[in-house]
Amino acid sequence: MNNSPLTIGHVARLAGVNIETVRYYQRVGLVSEPPKPLRSFRRYPATVVDRIRFIKRAQQLGFRLQEIGELLEFGDGHCKDVRARAEKKRTQIETQIRDLQALHATLDQLIQSCHAGTDAAHCPIVQTLARELPALSDATAKR
Repeated sequence: MNNSPLTIGHVARLAGVNIETVRYYQRVGLVSEPPKPLRSFRRYPATVVDRIRFIKRAQQLGFRLQEIGELLEFGDGHCKDVRARAEKKRTQIETQIRDLQALHATLDQLIQSCHAGTDAAHCPIVQTLARELPALSDATAKR
């Protein structure tokens, strides 16, 4: 890709997102909006495409936009700070995995109780869901 300025549509296509995504990233401060010249379109530097690709890859790793903004602020020269954020994210994901495994086991039990049920008038799954389930970890409960 050359370094000539790009329209928002071209940026979106090259980054693999839609125009509204670029605009949203501008509104939340992840991408700078260039000034609009009279009788012309805004022109973005080619580096915006790389920035949007970074944002999308970070989202795939589970980072929220606020966290991505912090990573972008740290920049390339702050590996220790970025590593600390990545370690924190990994811990959050490990907690989510444990919670999901617990949910999976609970659903397995409910499904088995439904298969074993002989009372066609009462569904064990519906009866169980009508009662209070055990609390999940704080990380999952906040989502």
